[in-house]
Amino acid sequence: MTPAGPLEGLLVADFSRVVAGPYAAMVLGDLGADVVKVERPGSGDDTRAFGPPFVTDEVTGETFSSYYLSVNRNKRGVAWDLRSDEGRAKARALAERADVLIENFKPGGADRLGLGYEQLSAANPRLVYCSVTGFGSTGAGASMPGYDFLVQAVGGFMSITGEAGGEPLKVGVAVVDVLTALFASNAVLAALVERSGSGRGQRVEVDLLSSSLASLINQASTYLTAGRVPRAMGNRHPSIAPYETLTAGDRPLVVAVGNDGQFAALTRVIGRPELAGDGRFATNSARVEHREEMVAELEKALSPRTAAEWVARFTDAGIPSGVVNDISEAFGFAERVGLDPVVRLGGRSAEPWTAASADPGAQVRSPIRLARTPVSYRLAPPALGEHSAEVERLLEDAPPGEPAGQ
Repeated sequence: MTPAGPLEGLLVADFSRVVAGPYAAMVLGDLGADVVKVERPGSGDDTRAFGPPFVTDEVTGETFSSYYLSVNRNKRGVAWDLRSDEGRAKARALAERADVLIENFKPGGADRLGLGYEQLSAANPRLVYCSVTGFGSTGAGASMPGYDFLVQAVGGFMSITGEAGGEPLKVGVAVVDVLTALFASNAVLAALVERSGSGRGQRVEVDLLSSSLASLINQASTYLTAGRVPRAMGNRHPSIAPYETLTAGDRPLVVAVGNDGQFAALTRVIGRPELAGDGRFATNSARVEHREEMVAELEKALSPRTAAEWVARFTDAGIPSGVVNDISEAFGFAERVGLDPVVRLGGRSAEPWTAASADPGAQVRSPIRLARTPVSYRLAPPALGEHSAEVERLLEDAPPGEPAGQ
């Protein structure tokens, strides 16, 4: 039997699509909630078409995009046409029984479908209703479409990513979507805790732009408190040094020195202990000011050995360092340090996952570890409408105000 998660017994209606909303719903599903993903018949969630790559379930023959598979596990899938009276009635029945609803409809869309917060909370006052928007729901940005790439641009991320003086670059994944999903799932959990005392749900709203700005942390604070506009610096850190890539004998390595003690240890390992006492490098502030001279000295000392050799020596000395891995190497590294980063779902391949072979059922393991009520992996991402009949039967059996059991 799969151990019960901390959210077992909670019903989540996932009316969202693409990444931020579905990822937030998946986090709740990993924690034990019963998540029902509602999609339109025919095409379903936009991410079903985000490919290549596409992979085939070796058991059922269903084809999925890798993109869709990344954010939709631990969900039951239904396909209902919300343009029809029948589809809207089913959606309303689900929402009236749900503990949590997550949506990212266009402005006014939920209300037109009879799924707006005011409409649903009157029938289901315990409902925690989470809206994910691009730029908020009330101001001038309410009608603007919100996509991760766009928000990385207008929200400042791209201006601080890339080489100094070079073209602004986006982060290599939909990082604003992921951050927004984590803010949304946190907010939903907070509302559920509050509901345990008050007995009432509430509306939760998270938007991509605010999530982006909140995630700028020290870069935003540099602008707000010091009046300085941060710029891209490649792999360098504006306030810490050496916290960057340094070239060794064969390729770059990353050194993340966070304090003066670590810098002193680094200078001893590379055979240049006098650098720690040099006035230009003795403190972090001095090293930031004299970064170019410091890097020249360090790279000269690093040149006789390979990056892997230096990383081994630095690790033994407690100095944060590493080589720049590709995705395959990153999973291999996680395996070597004992994190067991991959979980298989759904029996979609007869062979166990390895770094050398693809597996349609392979998923990234959740980073959340709970001792008594662990994360569980119960359902592979659903085929379009896979659980429609099952969920509809449960809705018929469960009256409004009661969850439609798992």
